Amino acid sequence: MSNTKNTEEPQGSQESQDSQESRTSTDDNRTTKRPSPMELLRQARGQLAELTGMEAESVSSFEQTEEGWSLEVEVLELERVPDTMSLMASYQVELDPDGELTGYRRVRRYERGRADPHRSGGR
Repeated sequence: MSNTKNTEEPQGSQESQDSQESRTSTDDNRTTKRPSPMELLRQARGQLAELTGMEAESVSSFEQTEEGWSLEVEVLELERVPDTMSLMASYQVELDPDGELTGYRRVRRYERGRADPHRSGGR
């Protein structure tokens, strides 16, 4: 019977080791896999909020660049009553290919209820 116990323990250990190896390879796959566009957007919004203290309300543009990703994010900078008078801002956010924020800057500030001036050329 002692032989049976000895053979069962290594099998249990082997199963545990296989399970750990499986998890490690799964974790490795996650680190090498590029984030999806939705994951990138969530990461960018979260990182910008952490840095500026302002929550992103929307992402108005999103494109892949040679260096990674470029987004334009709309944030509420100053809440006013009525809400249409609140001050909004557009931030240009740059991410590396893995979704880490590499830089940001405010590109415009506007009242929420105000539309952009009409530009010639249909835009």
